[in-house]
Amino acid sequence: MAPVPLIPLIVATILSVHGLRSRSLSFSGAATAFMVGFSILAVPVRTVGVTLIVFYLIGSRATKYGKKRKAKLEDDYQDAGYRSGAQVLCNSFTALLASGIWCLAFAPNMLPWSLIDSYVYSGSTLLEGVPYGDGQWCPLDATVSSGLSRALMFMALGHFACCLGDTLASELGILSSRAPILITTLKTVPPGTNGGVSLGGTLASLFGGLSMGVTMFILLIAENAHCRSSWMTILPPLVLWGGVAGAGGSLLDSFLGATLQRTRYSVDKKIILTGHAVEPDRGRKDTVKVISGLNLLTNNQVNLLSSIVTALLIARLASTSETFSVLHL
Repeated sequence: MAPVPLIPLIVATILSVHGLRSRSLSFSGAATAFMVGFSILAVPVRTVGVTLIVFYLIGSRATKYGKKRKAKLEDDYQDAGYRSGAQVLCNSFTALLASGIWCLAFAPNMLPWSLIDSYVYSGSTLLEGVPYGDGQWCPLDATVSSGLSRALMFMALGHFACCLGDTLASELGILSSRAPILITTLKTVPPGTNGGVSLGGTLASLFGGLSMGVTMFILLIAENAHCRSSWMTILPPLVLWGGVAGAGGSLLDSFLGATLQRTRYSVDKKIILTGHAVEPDRGRKDTVKVISGLNLLTNNQVNLLSSIVTALLIARLASTSETFSVLHL
């Protein structure tokens, strides 16, 4: 039986308790955050876990920024900030998946992933990897296991950059002095509309993606000597694809929100009805109109879909660009 990684266990506990006490997480949200946090923090490449912490801290700060004004624009802003287990999972699923596959391939004896290792076919070529040990190679090395580790690292980057970019775009863009425009029609819409974009929000999403790329770069060269010796070759792709995932993922989220997620607006109260606290339109005293979108996906489902697509695309593009650079050398 592999020993329990104490530091990841302690850090995951502190973060989940902090989220519960600060009311940024519900009980189910805190429990889910603990399980997800422990699983990702236990990855031997500590960069992934620490990037998760940075993502959480920046996102939480942005959510609380300007909360008084946000409360005037959305009907249940406080409830929206009280994240449930489903919300936590939807905003961490792809990074959790990438972490799990990485551990099963390169560190199968690491808890908690060792608990499911026996259920994975040992002869699978997909999970056949070179043991990582104590940083024996750079996780972004495209020559290790046909680039599997590199693809998974960029998959995690794509996820964090997309989710942080979307969070900053939503939480800071709504505070813009200029009304946003709907991404599908380019017409002005009320702040808080699903699919509404603004220059400030787009720049915020780009900053979020770039910050995740820079964070992963700093952490990788700090913890791994092999990454440190080739820092000039790993900095550009991390920053580039981080920025692409931040801005591009946020725009994809906006497009899905504008088309597949319904936005309701109270004309009398001049406030977006976000739908966290469900109230039927029939019997309401105020006039409600639908601004955009079909009632097919919830906000959680839009976040999940956009993060999955973005993370997979970034993993693919980053791996392809590395292949081309190797061929030209």
